[in-house]
Amino acid sequence: MMSGLVESLLLGLVFPGIGAGLVTILFMIWFERKFTARVQRRIGPLYVSKRLHGVLQLLADGLRFLFQEPIVPVSVDKAGFLAAPILAVVLAAAALLFLPAAPGLAAIPTRYNTLAFLALMAVTPLPIIIAGWASDNKFSLIGALREAFLNVSYEPVIFVSILAMIILYGTVDATRMVEAQAAVPGVIANPLAAFTYLVAVMAATDRPPFDIVFGEQEIVSGPYTEYSGILFGYTMMRDYLNLYAFSIFFTLVFLGGWLPARSLPLAPLIVYVKSVAVMALLVTFRSIYCRLRLDHALRLLWRLILPLGLAALALSASLTILHGGWLPHA
Repeated sequence: MMSGLVESLLLGLVFPGIGAGLVTILFMIWFERKFTARVQRRIGPLYVSKRLHGVLQLLADGLRFLFQEPIVPVSVDKAGFLAAPILAVVLAAAALLFLPAAPGLAAIPTRYNTLAFLALMAVTPLPIIIAGWASDNKFSLIGALREAFLNVSYEPVIFVSILAMIILYGTVDATRMVEAQAAVPGVIANPLAAFTYLVAVMAATDRPPFDIVFGEQEIVSGPYTEYSGILFGYTMMRDYLNLYAFSIFFTLVFLGGWLPARSLPLAPLIVYVKSVAVMALLVTFRSIYCRLRLDHALRLLWRLILPLGLAALALSASLTILHGGWLPHA
């Protein structure tokens, strides 16, 4: 009993838990800045630490968030204002507890880990909506409403994409999903589901071109306008932590998870490397695409991406009916 508890704590705090998540967030922020600087010819951070490739700029930003005084305006709803960013991070971290890092290796082992993960990730936007309302600021409220509009647009796409893979694999257990990909990875078996899932994840994590929630030109920083110091740091952490969680889930469902390895320590390492590669791919879009207008983003999600997700669902159903599933069930 004690050894199982220690193992669960290590998985929750190390990998795929919050420990590896924080390290990955720091690396991904640095990578995103370096890639954007290379594409857009921005050399600003190099003035701070050219020999260290701009790393000191990242450390300076982190120290500023830690030691800057968090200012709480008088007119805000203090309970909601203070709790919302912390709750957003806690929910994203809790979702990681259900993701297996290797066969039988999860902080909270359950056959319904896919459903538990999706349920927790589905409620992570709620604290951001609460933050916008509690801030008593019109720009924050507008940003929260944008989050709500996007939320009801991308969540159906995520659910439909994963439902397509559940039909194909014949299970809701992420471990069995990975083993079912021994012959053919899910991204090849149903590329439509993989594509629609990634587009929806970009919207769910406020990645360009879906970074509409905080449009600097028109609403300052959206729901986070009134936040400062470590509280603002939590809001940034929430988006990257969500991206980290969604990337691990994509690796398990579409990229074969820990395959071809099945044992420690190689299996978790393979999952981590694949997940970081997915994150790196998604953060590069900041340098390539401009921000969509809200109505354009909603039209894209409802009129194009969701129908593609339904097509992915039909593809999985067809394969299951005609051939008993393209992939052999675990």
